[in-house]
Amino acid sequence: MIPTLTTERLILRAPGPQDIDPFAAFYATDASKHVGGPLNEAETWRYLCQVIGHWSLRGYGRWMVTRKDDDAAIGLVGLHNPYDWPEPEVGWYIWSGLGQGFASEAGRAARDYAYGTLGWTTVMSMIAPGNDASVRVAEAMGAVREQDHDHPRHGRLMIYRHPGPEAAAP
Repeated sequence: MIPTLTTERLILRAPGPQDIDPFAAFYATDASKHVGGPLNEAETWRYLCQVIGHWSLRGYGRWMVTRKDDDAAIGLVGLHNPYDWPEPEVGWYIWSGLGQGFASEAGRAARDYAYGTLGWTTVMSMIAPGNDASVRVAEAMGAVREQDHDHPRHGRLMIYRHPGPEAAAP
């Protein structure tokens, strides 16, 4: 039920058991602080189950990101709309230290899927203050800052609005 997307350098695929260790390794570090971490291994496992379950409940969700030449997960990118979110978002995180534009490349693929396959006309990204790397990704994707959102668990989050389907088309 989870489609596979490909970009020039990446594959966005369904999460699976092979992803638990790299996902837990990321969430064990302070690099995960802007996306709900750090978490212990049991909490990370439950979170990965939530990622997979989102696909069943919403019909869309987030993909594990791998390089085309290696099936090892390097991040989680996709469409996210939990119960307490103001609207659907495109979100990304690539494990620390990888850089190379992977987040924006995968984020564009997820956004294109939202527009082209799901028929969305708008999408936003919520970013924690201080997550400058994520702001750079949003801006590289053409998103502009709108209002803030006060989330009951995560506190104040900045909303970045992405260009609509016509403006975002390749």
